[in-house]
Amino acid sequence: MSITVHQFPCLSDNYGYLVRDDATGQTASIDTPDAKAILGELEKLGWKLTLILNTHWHADHAGGNEEIKAATGCQIVGPAEVERLSPVDRKVSGGDTVDLGQTRFQVIESGGHTLQHVAFHSAADHAAFVGDTLFALGCGRMFEGTAPQMWDSLQRLAALPDDTRVYCAHEYTASNARFALSVDQDPVLKTRTDEIFDKRSRDEWTVPTTIGAEKATNPFLRAPMLRPDLAPHEAFAAIRTAKDNFKG
Repeated sequence: MSITVHQFPCLSDNYGYLVRDDATGQTASIDTPDAKAILGELEKLGWKLTLILNTHWHADHAGGNEEIKAATGCQIVGPAEVERLSPVDRKVSGGDTVDLGQTRFQVIESGGHTLQHVAFHSAADHAAFVGDTLFALGCGRMFEGTAPQMWDSLQRLAALPDDTRVYCAHEYTASNARFALSVDQDPVLKTRTDEIFDKRSRDEWTVPTTIGAEKATNPFLRAPMLRPDLAPHEAFAAIRTAKDNFKG
């Protein structure tokens, strides 16, 4: 079993992902940030879309659902909250599985950014599509959920193998790096941020990342080490509040 991941930038800072099951040619779009861009990439690649896998309901993740389904006849799979924007053919939540040809995705509960946010993990391919829950050196804002909910979601993702490639939905890494340096002086972080700033100066992507890299340097996963005076979810909440107020 194997997949091919086609990544491309769209909107102002989103990434689109088309995932093809190599054995069968079945293809999924992870979220639908930009319908025209996604349909254009499908035409360029000659791939036929089978599924949309939505991580959550926000318009830059599910706003293209109806246009893409009308053009391709694909099925829409995602958490029930996606119905705020479009019909859902199959509703999923943490613990479910979704098959794309011979590729099986485990659905991981990852609420906090939105209440019913999910991630899609292919263990065989060492790949996780995490939407807006986990970013390179960051995590999503808590628009609907609570700090304990978001902390638990991050811990579920952190429990994946270190070599898991993490496909997050936005290129936020440079700004995340500036914040990380304001709260953590670990030399491993400094080495990583130097590499990030160098890449971004050349307009290169910093995504995907890996679970191992995030556990080593992401201040939101390192929160209990950065604030050992607090309970883990309280330490996370303190770091998240600091990021929300960060002006750097």
